[in-house]
Amino acid sequence: MADTKYIFVTGGVVSSLGKGIISASIGKLLQSRGYNITIQKFDPYINIDPGTLNPYEHGECYVTVDGMETDLDLGHYERFTGIQTTKANSMTTGRIYKSVIDKERRGDYLGKTIQVVPHITDEIKRNIKLLGQKYHYDFVITEIGGTIGDIESAPFMEAIRQLKWELGKRAVNIHLTYVPYLKAAGELKTKPTQHSVKELQSIGIQPDILVLRTEKHLSNDVRKKVAAFCNVDLDCVVQCEDLPSIYEVPIDMQQQRLDEAILRKTGEPIGATPELGPWREFINRRKKAKDSVNIGLVGKYDLQDAYKSIRESLSHAGTYNDYKVNINFLNSEEITEANVAEKLAHQDGIVICPGFGQRGIEGKIIAAHYTRTHDIPTFGICLGMQMMVIEFARNVLGYADANSREMDEKTPHNVIDIMEEQKNISNMGGTMRLGAYECVLKQGSRVFDIYKRENIQERHRHRYEFNNEFQTEFEKHGMMCVGKNPESDLVEIVEIPGLKWYIGTQYHPEYQSTVLKPHPLFLDFIKKAIENKKK
Repeated sequence: MADTKYIFVTGGVVSSLGKGIISASIGKLLQSRGYNITIQKFDPYINIDPGTLNPYEHGECYVTVDGMETDLDLGHYERFTGIQTTKANSMTTGRIYKSVIDKERRGDYLGKTIQVVPHITDEIKRNIKLLGQKYHYDFVITEIGGTIGDIESAPFMEAIRQLKWELGKRAVNIHLTYVPYLKAAGELKTKPTQHSVKELQSIGIQPDILVLRTEKHLSNDVRKKVAAFCNVDLDCVVQCEDLPSIYEVPIDMQQQRLDEAILRKTGEPIGATPELGPWREFINRRKKAKDSVNIGLVGKYDLQDAYKSIRESLSHAGTYNDYKVNINFLNSEEITEANVAEKLAHQDGIVICPGFGQRGIEGKIIAAHYTRTHDIPTFGICLGMQMMVIEFARNVLGYADANSREMDEKTPHNVIDIMEEQKNISNMGGTMRLGAYECVLKQGSRVFDIYKRENIQERHRHRYEFNNEFQTEFEKHGMMCVGKNPESDLVEIVEIPGLKWYIGTQYHPEYQSTVLKPHPLFLDFIKKAIENKKK
């Protein structure tokens, strides 16, 4: 394909309709037809990135290979398509404005008055086109966060309007709206969709394709009505009903020929419909799984999206072990010595979740102690791994005051300490080890057997680390340091070989698990949890 085509995914009526899932599904369908695709997210908030946002505000913070803290939708893009995103795939209003202001301070605008149009909109357009120009993708899918009509998304909409005008057939707008069902009237209502499209048209954008989110099946009459009132071809009005799993959305979209509509609109040949064999096999295995395994998530954020990638990684691993995974959230703030046995009862495996700050850590330490002494398969991730280390130091090494410098600056037994290169940095957004780093695994260790290779690369998001001064003591008492960064000597993995499955990773393996390539650590963890259940 000579010129990159651009697909803009916008949303109306309400947020959280699933623009990220639709964008990822479109990417998957085009990819299966042999096109080279990428997906980017433009978020209208003024934060530079979601790194300092509370997970209750924004769900989890996803980290790209090059260390960009991004929106959780980038996780969907990677899990569905297997692509690796970078900082170029994520943009916020804050980053756009910062870039323009930096240029203005350098004098790049030669003294001109800086305005939203054209300077901000030009910067948005530059970032939308950057991926296509730099990497020569066939399709760049751009999802715009928020809903049409939001004040903060207005510059993005204006940039799209201009690009659609400039690019002609090379640009397509897919608008996602909600069709509510009024129980009292027993009717589906299309008015919110009509108003949303009207709002889009009022700023100069005519949607090419409409995706209607609905809880009830839409009749052809409803689709015809929407097509007529919104000036959209009938075969470009697609419905997206609630499905048992987000992974069924690409199949559903393919059955309604959404990918064909996009190719037709962009002047591309349609060709044969891809079979999506491995994808369908994955869904069939999910549906056939009869038995289930219970996994407890010990964390402090009682919100599904706060641990989104961990939940999806456990789910992938369950499917490939032919089991359903029941994920039970266990609030670490509520776990005490008195109730830990009751709280963790009926769990076949425990994940001690990542996070930052003091709140809820004692509950994580108590949970780690219980699972270690009762030999329950346990997976500690990032802060979870650090809590496993602190628990071991307190209860096995005998250092009752052992802690992390993050929680107690004065602890004499700082088994977790701040990274040396971070000690003089005070800017909260710039004090972390972020992105993919090398790790060398110890031959003969359990993790070496799981990964089946010595050198791996995993993504990090942390500020504190295992204190190597204590390594000899830990290993002498049975907690082994089995993965290290070759350059910094940073301990990346600890395990207790004598137990069924007791592994902590300083990195976040959940960022690398995809639908067609589940993460080996999660696969093995679920396998052990299933064995534990059977016993």
